[in-house]
Amino acid sequence: MNLPNCPKCHSEYVYEDGNLLICPECAYEFSANDLEEQKQVIRDANGNILKDGDTVSVIKDLKIKGTSSVVKVGTKVKNIRLVKGDHDIDCKIPVHGAMKLKSEFVKKV
Repeated sequence: MNLPNCPKCHSEYVYEDGNLLICPECAYEFSANDLEEQKQVIRDANGNILKDGDTVSVIKDLKIKGTSSVVKVGTKVKNIRLVKGDHDIDCKIPVHGAMKLKSEFVKKV
């Protein structure tokens, strides 16, 4: 059998117990479905992989729903958090506050 390494401690001694994969070194239990979800990566408009804590820049003017405000091109957003859903970036934009963005409208700085 060709089992994956533990995603938590990277041990190669993972064994299978029913539907679960178990690491004997750190006692972490996970399934093959968990590994598939972790493989989904979020990319910016240029194809760069984004991760939590990155700084990004807005690449086009974005209207803020329900207001007359606009997030201007070039606005830098620090310390982003990646989330699941239609809008995959959770962040705080200076002046505008907490907001969700789509990764297709930002580029990694």
